[in-house]
Amino acid sequence: MLAVFEVIPAIDVSGGVLATFTSAGPRPVEAFEGDPLAAAEAAVAAGASWIHVVDMDLAFRGEARNLEIVAAIASLPVAVQAAGGVRTADQVRDLSDAGATRVVLGSAALADEAATTALLSVEGRRLVVGIEVDAGRIRSRGRDPVDLPLMETLGWVVSAGASALLVTSVARVGERAGPDLELVGRVVRAGRPVLAAGGIASIADLHDLRAAGAAGAIVGIAALEGSLDLADAIAELT
Repeated sequence: MLAVFEVIPAIDVSGGVLATFTSAGPRPVEAFEGDPLAAAEAAVAAGASWIHVVDMDLAFRGEARNLEIVAAIASLPVAVQAAGGVRTADQVRDLSDAGATRVVLGSAALADEAATTALLSVEGRRLVVGIEVDAGRIRSRGRDPVDLPLMETLGWVVSAGASALLVTSVARVGERAGPDLELVGRVVRAGRPVLAAGGIASIADLHDLRAAGAAGAIVGIAALEGSLDLADAIAELT
């Protein structure tokens, strides 16, 4: 499902503008004057093959308010991986209909093993299962919090047919302290391709993630604000 290594820029959207996650919820981002389409166009110009688009209104309010932006980004010469606390088949279809090639199933969905297993049986090839981890447990950040054991949950998710995983170190989101390599290594051992997010600040961090077995990485605020040169990262690692 995933290439050898994917460097995927993230575009988080709240109320139609660029945003980033904080402990208090989404906050606006000044880069690109807050224009998510301009940020996406810059990512494409830098050589991105994929863009990770997060509807933060869906994640925090339960309402998909940014489908038009997903569609606008998907109209560019780039594949879209869409996310935002996705829990239901209807939400997967809405994002797919807007042009997303892959959809990230949110960690909150994992509270219902039967429903998630059923969804993976139908939509599994285009789903990436999101694993948000805080203090060693799966703890979602959106409107539907969960608190689940990491390895036990990974076990049934893989058995249910998950084709790829996105592991996010919650404590490092929005920070530039480096990725949690130990966490990534644990998730890699589950035997599925793994994308990693949280804490990525440099090209060296991306090399470390690849060495840890990750199939790719989601780069967020460091790429948006320019401390990580996206074009150089893509050219060097993909």
